[in-house]
Amino acid sequence: MAAATDTLASRESAFSLKDFLSSFMLLELFKGLKVTGKYFFARKITVQFPEEKTPLSPRFRGLHALRRYENGEERCIACKLCEAVCPAMAITIESDQRADGTRRTTRYDIDLTKCIFCGFCEESCPVDSIVETHILEYHGEKRGDLYFTKDMLLAVGDRYESEIAASKAADAKYR
Repeated sequence: MAAATDTLASRESAFSLKDFLSSFMLLELFKGLKVTGKYFFARKITVQFPEEKTPLSPRFRGLHALRRYENGEERCIACKLCEAVCPAMAITIESDQRADGTRRTTRYDIDLTKCIFCGFCEESCPVDSIVETHILEYHGEKRGDLYFTKDMLLAVGDRYESEIAASKAADAKYR
């Protein structure tokens, strides 16, 4: 038993001596400087943004849009699942019953200053009404400019419907 304790103590002292010497000689510092030096002299890659674009992921989530059916009717059935699932509470929906008995939205607002672009609204929608497009270049001069109403969201959907449909078709096998 005493022999086992002596070898254990000698191993611990050997490791502590090794650690002391490595820290005394600053080995970790030189390993870090080696990595820095490797990339310091490498060719730099700079993208001139407005003229050059980097490729986007096929599942990139950008500006929201509301879609319509082929006959021009809006898809949203006012089930309010997107409003309920939104962790940032950025979506506000009000609905009303139409003469034919169906329910449609009278108000559909998204506050993009609150939105965290998680995609839960798109995943929860049973009729693929709300989607997040690949549009990343939008801005607002003031806070109110990033508050998108139903008409604004439908206009985005109408303008980019072909791209949205192609993106949905490409992503269909992963859903």
